Amino acid sequence: MKKFNIRKVLDGLTAASSSSTAAAQPGTPRDNDAIQETVQSDHFQLCKTVRHGFPYQPSSMAFDPVQKILAIGTQTGALRLFGRAGVECYCQHESGAAVIQLQFLINEGALVSALADDSIHLWNLRQKIPAILHSLKFNRERITYCHLPFQSKWLYIGTERGNIHIVNVESFTLSGYVIMWNKAIELSTKTHPGPVVHISDNPMDEGKLLIGFECGVVVLWDLKSKKADYRYNYDEAIHSVAWHHEGKQFVCSHSDGTLTTWNVRAPAKPGQIITPHGKQPKDGKKPEPCKPILKVEYKTTRAGDPFMVLSGGLSYDTVGRRACLTVMHGKSTAVLEMDYAIVDFLTLCETPYPNDFQEPYAVVVLLEKDLVVIDLGQIGYPIFENPYPLTIHESPVTCCEYFADCPDDLIPALYSVGSRQKRQGYSKKEWPISGGNWGQGTQSYPEIIITGHADGSIKFWDASAFMLQVLYKLKTAKVFERARGKEEKPSTDIVEEDPFAIQTLSWCPESRMLCVAGVSAHVIVYRFSKQEITTEDVQLLEVRMQCEFSDVDSPDPGGEQTPTLPTSGAPSSPQETEPPTQPSTGSNSTDGPRDNIPCLQVRSSPLKQSPGYQVELVIQLVWVSGEPPQQITSLAINSSYGLVVFGNSNGLAVVDYLQKTLLLNMGTSELYSPSDHHQRQPRSPRKARQPSGALCDSNDGSNPSEDRCKSPTSAMYHLGSTSPCNSDEERKQKFIEKVKFKSRRFSKTVANDFAKMSRKISSSSEQKTDLALQAEERFQRWRSRTYKERFCDANKAATRMSLKPGVCRTKSAPNSHAKDNSFTRSRSSSVTSIERESREAISSFHFCESFPRKTDSLVSPCLLVGTTQGSVMMVAVGLPPAGDQRLQQPVGISSCGTLVRLKGGILTMALLDSTGALLPPSYESWYDPNASDEEKEKSRRRRPASLPSSQEGQDSQFAVVCSEKQAKVVALPSQTRIYKHNITETSFVLRADVVQMAGANCIACFCANGHIMTLSLPSLRPLLDVNYLPLTDMRIARTFCFSNLGQALYLTSPTEIQRITYSQETCDNLQEMLSELFTPVETPEAPNRGFFKGLFGGGAQSLDREDLFGETAAGKASRSLAQHIPGPGSMEGMKGAASGVVGDLARARIALDERGQKLGELEERTAAMMASAESFSKHAHDMMLKYKDKKWYQL
Repeated sequence: MKKFNIRKVLDGLTAASSSSTAAAQPGTPRDNDAIQETVQSDHFQLCKTVRHGFPYQPSSMAFDPVQKILAIGTQTGALRLFGRAGVECYCQHESGAAVIQLQFLINEGALVSALADDSIHLWNLRQKIPAILHSLKFNRERITYCHLPFQSKWLYIGTERGNIHIVNVESFTLSGYVIMWNKAIELSTKTHPGPVVHISDNPMDEGKLLIGFECGVVVLWDLKSKKADYRYNYDEAIHSVAWHHEGKQFVCSHSDGTLTTWNVRAPAKPGQIITPHGKQPKDGKKPEPCKPILKVEYKTTRAGDPFMVLSGGLSYDTVGRRACLTVMHGKSTAVLEMDYAIVDFLTLCETPYPNDFQEPYAVVVLLEKDLVVIDLGQIGYPIFENPYPLTIHESPVTCCEYFADCPDDLIPALYSVGSRQKRQGYSKKEWPISGGNWGQGTQSYPEIIITGHADGSIKFWDASAFMLQVLYKLKTAKVFERARGKEEKPSTDIVEEDPFAIQTLSWCPESRMLCVAGVSAHVIVYRFSKQEITTEDVQLLEVRMQCEFSDVDSPDPGGEQTPTLPTSGAPSSPQETEPPTQPSTGSNSTDGPRDNIPCLQVRSSPLKQSPGYQVELVIQLVWVSGEPPQQITSLAINSSYGLVVFGNSNGLAVVDYLQKTLLLNMGTSELYSPSDHHQRQPRSPRKARQPSGALCDSNDGSNPSEDRCKSPTSAMYHLGSTSPCNSDEERKQKFIEKVKFKSRRFSKTVANDFAKMSRKISSSSEQKTDLALQAEERFQRWRSRTYKERFCDANKAATRMSLKPGVCRTKSAPNSHAKDNSFTRSRSSSVTSIERESREAISSFHFCESFPRKTDSLVSPCLLVGTTQGSVMMVAVGLPPAGDQRLQQPVGISSCGTLVRLKGGILTMALLDSTGALLPPSYESWYDPNASDEEKEKSRRRRPASLPSSQEGQDSQFAVVCSEKQAKVVALPSQTRIYKHNITETSFVLRADVVQMAGANCIACFCANGHIMTLSLPSLRPLLDVNYLPLTDMRIARTFCFSNLGQALYLTSPTEIQRITYSQETCDNLQEMLSELFTPVETPEAPNRGFFKGLFGGGAQSLDREDLFGETAAGKASRSLAQHIPGPGSMEGMKGAASGVVGDLARARIALDERGQKLGELEERTAAMMASAESFSKHAHDMMLKYKDKKWYQL
């Protein structure tokens, strides 16, 4: 029975939670009560900060030529605004409908968006977080096109029925002025003209409106007389229309790939018809039709020929050709190929006035997955170097890590090597989208984001101060040979696509050591160097890992497998018969199963390595008796120890990357000590181990274990790389294929994030319902679609190492047992599901300096190992002295049994000292491996690890462990649990990290039900619990990660990173740190009309639209046509826009409306009183006439 502790009551009162318990165990030090936790719930608040990356599924675009701000709308209702480098903004329409068109109120700090749900919205951009001022929802018409003239408050809206409505953008009310389609077209026309596809006013006469219908009819409408002046007919459908700035002619693009140029006063036929990409027949016939020209823009210059820019219009015989943008300038025609389909494009001009020479200088092209800006002022039309972080999706992101408060010299070092990777040939001009200002935040600590991609590349990003800039790109695929064609694709691949995809990574910012694991069961260790080198032979280490399951696991013992395998008299591996210079020595013949073959082939030619990250060692798991290797689920590197550890569903392996040797290769079940009460007993009898307690089974009890670690009860056993292999004993080994079980594909995503997506089954006696089985089968199908890979089978654990010339070749192949009662794969899905669920995989690692055993009084290097079934094991590491002895003497590894057991798979582990401060893993300061020996000695200093001693009966460390269900704090070296918290009962944790926050430490968790929670350390008091983001996409779970100082991020779409903060301080200062979109800029002066044009009326004609569209002249529009919805930011927007022309007019308009409404109410009350008075007077007069001649006695 647990003792009563008043601390539990206090914790429950302060945190309003009873799930955190502090049970005083016998022997628990009372010093724990002295730890003062400074972090409180007041330090936490959750909010979104910024979104980086390319807008996902773009649909429309607009540009403010005065503010120089670019707006992009998406098919999901998102709105992204871009200014100068570092100025970005994201907002979202609540409906989520696609944005079909955007229109800036030029230099007014406002934007109009039209959505596919037939609503239009007015955004206020004068505040750092834009808000909607007004919305208008059309009920009976579908919006197809919008047009807002420069410096006008009247918005033209074309509809699918062919009508045009007019909206006042100040009040967002409809005008009674409507242009009906049947009045616009000729009366003799018998068919409907189709939707409105274009609206624009004549640049020289605002009273003339050009309306384009889809059928090919263009109408020049006189707004004053309310009739059509001219009608222009063409047989082909119209896609877009563009004016010449003088207003005397316009150009139409058609569905047959033609451009027609019309003179305004000659509607009979077009003045010119051209087919830019059509083949001109010699006999003068009509050119062959081409693909539609989706958009055309016609821009003039003072000094030369006009520019005509168009998209589409290619010949139909160009099958497979990429999308093109065509630039026609004078007699030259340039066809610019794009990498993706063109969504929209805009020509950037010097003036916002449509009636002046446009002077185009650039073209912004919005592609499906990219944004390109073309320089029209240079020969060859080069593109501008894009300063935005729009290449996140260059290859699909497969993993993501976030590091805040990094060493100060890290970002400059990465930038210096990454700057050499930049492409050449960009335009020399400044980036033309240069509006907005940066935020004035106080957040100055360095932040780095690392993204791993499907093509094997790794990108380092500078994420400081709410910005994002790529620093350096590493291509891991360079290490391997590439198949040139499908016929050369190696048959040993375990994935059909993206064999180099990054699975997980481990990075030490202080030492700059990087370790990467790929989906083809390979691990690459990188060092950072500022010097270029050429590696003649890439160091290679091949590891053989299997896992054993017995035949009793299956209810169907029938059927046997008879694989073709070597007998006892034959060599166990053909490696022994091949020259020692061959790096890969497995068999891949059609007569027998593949064995000892890696999934990828390391390149044999010299590898030129540029400054940056350079390959130190490649580790590959190999095929075992026809079974592919299991993918790596967890990974860790420690620069101070010179060790790399990785694990999968078969077990774990520890590699000394300094000596290039394998130290330990052990199954998960073998990590438990024989007397460990936490150990999961096998579900079926296994052959007894040797009396010596060796961790590998012997063949018939005759052969001793080879190069394997002994049991934890035995003395420390050293695995050296220089011990020769016993080829005679290896030839006597019998390799008989085990029962083949299809295992679940463990990855960091699965092992850490989705281990609880289906029911966990720990014993074969548990029965599953049909619903659970269906859920598991659906989840397995989802997993198979992630990388389109085959599920890997696993057998017994064994190792083989093969080094390139110059490195000692060592081989370790433990014996295996033959099972006679094997069964075939024809089993029920339920049995397979149970077997997969019962497999215990390695889910996390943590290097530390701690007490390996309860009896230890001094700390020593250790490794904490977490599994998917909730066990945490302690592994002791025995390191030789530093210097030359470290490179010559072997490293000792010893398992010390289970430290603690939790519900659910282990996600993260950490160590605290007696004061509650975090004890980070020891590291070695960075030094350039290619520098001179003197420089190495100066910089190569191992970080001194603190060596706290533990007096008898006292604990000096706390181990923090978090799983998918629970969090526990264990005192060391006594290994007593002092705190426990049940994080969730109905869901499971996807990501958990121990982070620094407000000068203290805490655990941050993200659950599958969308909750983000933080727990204090070491007492595990709940500090934050917010229902933020329900898990709707596996991408979010795969990429969600926390960092120090209250920062977190996840991939919200395939192309975008969403950053959030759970820090109250950051939320309070968010307004200051965000960039500012609107900056006060004077509108350019209107073009000079000239003396003669002013005298004879040849200049632009203005129009008082208020007289035409106002309520006085046009009346009120039908209330059922559209519904006005006030925006949430209307009051704030009114204050923010008070200094603008539109703002002043809007404020005055609203004041007049309110006054008019009050006067109207007063008038109605006055009229009612007058009617009542008249009625009373009439009744009084009638009464007087009735009784005036009667006597008093006649009444």
